[in-house]
Amino acid sequence: MTRYLYSISVGALISVAIPVQSAGAVASQEPAVAPATKAKTPEKITDRRHPDYVRCRLEPVIGSLAKKQRVCMTNQQWAAHIQEGNRRANQFVSDMDGGMRMDVP
Repeated sequence: MTRYLYSISVGALISVAIPVQSAGAVASQEPAVAPATKAKTPEKITDRRHPDYVRCRLEPVIGSLAKKQRVCMTNQQWAAHIQEGNRRANQFVSDMDGGMRMDVP
């Protein structure tokens, strides 16, 4: 019984493999497409200081002790994100100051 199933499965594989093989042969006979007509893929940026280099960080999820969220941005976006955070922190401190300073002569 197992030999019968084995021969059926091998036969099915061979019948599938033959058309795939012939289709590959037909595809190789077609003329090659000129490299100028293909869409150019952008080169991967390897310089870590480049403004468009993508960096990813794991940031903790608020309310969880173990969960982390992966955040990916370019160096330029990270710089803007950090500047915005610093601006908000400075604004918060100046708002909370509220004239409590005492000038000492």
